[in-house]
Amino acid sequence: MLSYTGGIVLLAAMLHASWNAMLHGNRDRFLSMTWMSVAIAAVATFVVLSVPAPPRAAWPCIAASGLVHCIYNVSLVRSYRRGDLALAYPIARGSSPLLVTIGAAIFTHETIGPLRAAGIAMISGGIVAIALEGRRVSRTGALAALFTGATIAVYTVIDGIGVRASNGQALAYTAWMFLFYWLMPLLFVAVRGVAPLWQPLRAEPLSVMTSLAGGLVSIAAYGIVIWALQSDAMGAVSALRETSVVFAVLIGRMFLRETVSAMRWLACVVVAAGAVCLGL
Repeated sequence: MLSYTGGIVLLAAMLHASWNAMLHGNRDRFLSMTWMSVAIAAVATFVVLSVPAPPRAAWPCIAASGLVHCIYNVSLVRSYRRGDLALAYPIARGSSPLLVTIGAAIFTHETIGPLRAAGIAMISGGIVAIALEGRRVSRTGALAALFTGATIAVYTVIDGIGVRASNGQALAYTAWMFLFYWLMPLLFVAVRGVAPLWQPLRAEPLSVMTSLAGGLVSIAAYGIVIWALQSDAMGAVSALRETSVVFAVLIGRMFLRETVSAMRWLACVVVAAGAVCLGL
């Protein structure tokens, strides 16, 4: 049976899949990510004005994580501009738990038992199987997906270290880190100008509202992950979070009427079995 923390992280995975589904129909991913970032940064600004500042020991991690998150956002936007990268992106989600486990072992001397190691391997393997089933990914696409997975792993390990140095102030840590999302609209304006950012408010208000809502869901999803990183193994938390790929398959089948093959269902079962292993 999953622990209380594991159940909450699975909720975060469901939220993560939900905001991805909400943004599924938005064609301009850079614009969508920018408006998502505005919502995230606005909430973070409100929170930092309401809570005590984190301890000094946490600030290097806050700054490093915030910058890596921005790199991840840009990498994700670039990946959606190339067809094979969009197919390969689940490879990033599958590779990150293994990379997080290695990073946590190196930088925090964190160890996990054989059952949890098997669970992480099953989740990562199942997610990669979902990505590759019936598809061929180019070398460029695979390398780009692995780079994205590496950025996910880097900010997860940094946040695991940082939130543990925050003396239980997970909310303050999360809010201050998310303040760096104000860099995304600045980057958008630098690349495209101010008009392309504001025009959609009149031309496509529903798309902007969807992106803003996605940002609110996203901050809740990753805020839960940071909370869980305070006490649980980083690799295990990361693996449970990446079960969002399975939730995305279920959402696609139930609400978007997407076809799911028998092999993909089998991969989802493997991921679910891995999640059970992490909860035992």
